[in-house]
Amino acid sequence: MLRLAVLISGSGSDLQSIIDHRNHINGEIALVVSNRKTAGGLQRAEKAGIKNLVIKDQNELLNTLKEEKIDFIVLAGYLAILGKELIEAYPNKIINIHPSLVPSFCGPGMYGMHVHEAVLKRGVKVSGATIHFVSEEVDGGPIIWQEAVSIADLETAEDIQKRVLEIEHKILPKVVELYCDNKIIVEKGTVKIL
Repeated sequence: MLRLAVLISGSGSDLQSIIDHRNHINGEIALVVSNRKTAGGLQRAEKAGIKNLVIKDQNELLNTLKEEKIDFIVLAGYLAILGKELIEAYPNKIINIHPSLVPSFCGPGMYGMHVHEAVLKRGVKVSGATIHFVSEEVDGGPIIWQEAVSIADLETAEDIQKRVLEIEHKILPKVVELYCDNKIIVEKGTVKIL
């Protein structure tokens, strides 16, 4: 059984979607780590009986992941860029959920509400969420899953965020389940789902 670590920075609603789905996942959420001690997701982990820590230093994070024998890492609203050493230690074993349809509205500086504000400013009619493997290029790793949603009727970044979050909460637990069932493979830089 795979040991998962979920990395968060905020309220942890994506984390909660995985916790709520854990009976279907062939793995254990062994650890939740936040780079912010005020992250609401830490309380969600505590309530679910999951070990949780606040770690800001990347070297300490990598050492902790190794000590905890973590096999697979999920970035669920983790607002920090992972260092090369950590990414190299977990090749195609780290996934991230991004609140747009990559390659649109992604890359350095495009996270959280910044994404939805940019989407609104551009007048985009369809947005969504993307789950991808983490590589050294920010939001540039192989795409695993995408789902689109119409936002043509919405007028604020906050409303766009709410609608996209509904998609995130649906697809993230499913992708974690597929990964833990060995149904996601990377061939020649692209993902195949078995």
